[in-house]
Amino acid sequence: MLNQDDVNKEEERLRVEIASLPDESRKEFYLKVKSRIKDPDTYAALNWFFITGIHHFYLGKWFYGILDLSLFLVGVMLVIMDYHLLGFSVIVFISVVELWALFRSQIIIQDWNNKVYRDILDAIKV
Repeated sequence: MLNQDDVNKEEERLRVEIASLPDESRKEFYLKVKSRIKDPDTYAALNWFFITGIHHFYLGKWFYGILDLSLFLVGVMLVIMDYHLLGFSVIVFISVVELWALFRSQIIIQDWNNKVYRDILDAIKV
């Protein structure tokens, strides 16, 4: 589970490390970062459609996106096939699990972006 203080400390550590890069390396860093970082507001907006797992696709987590979508469709199919209680239970379960991501979208994306920064810094330093 992500801890806001830990993620903030890591972000600050990365900022200091980025600031200490030579100008040419810093420029290269920001050019690479520009296309890879994610926006927490976009993630949260996509998460409003949490039933389909679109927010997972936004981060490239195809397995989780397909799993969410599949479970939701199974729930819908169960409702259509007159297994209302079971179908609604599956849909409610997926909804509750995905609400966690909705309410923590800011820290999830902040941690994602920290990992992107770290990966690019490691690549530039080599």
